[in-house]
Amino acid sequence: MEGYNNNQNVVHLCRYHVVWCPKYRRSVLNPPVDEPHKTILKTVAPDTHSKIIKMEVMPDHVQVLVACDPQFGIHRVVKRMKGRSSHDLRRKCTWLKSRLPTLWTNSDFVATIGSVSLETVKQYIANQKNV
Repeated sequence: MEGYNNNQNVVHLCRYHVVWCPKYRRSVLNPPVDEPHKTILKTVAPDTHSKIIKMEVMPDHVQVLVACDPQFGIHRVVKRMKGRSSHDLRRKCTWLKSRLPTLWTNSDFVATIGSVSLETVKQYIANQKNV
């Protein structure tokens, strides 16, 4: 089954589009910060049983396309990415501490990325009685 991942108990294909912003949507993720931030996120991914497919760091938000193990959970992946990046970036770039009380907002956006359309799933479910 090409493209699918597996662990001891589950075969899965869970991909998510995740977006989060700095506190007050401040534009602090500029060139002195953006590359170290990408590096930090890439090191967090294996620790959280996830894989970063695509990532973009904009001055006022971060967008990540990530595949993760459903038993670990996307919430824990995002929490770990935000926590580790905040800790490491604020330690490396001390000016961030004086500019923002905390680096990230408490909220984030998460959307699933499906391999089939919603209509296909609805049709499949509706046709199960006919089988």
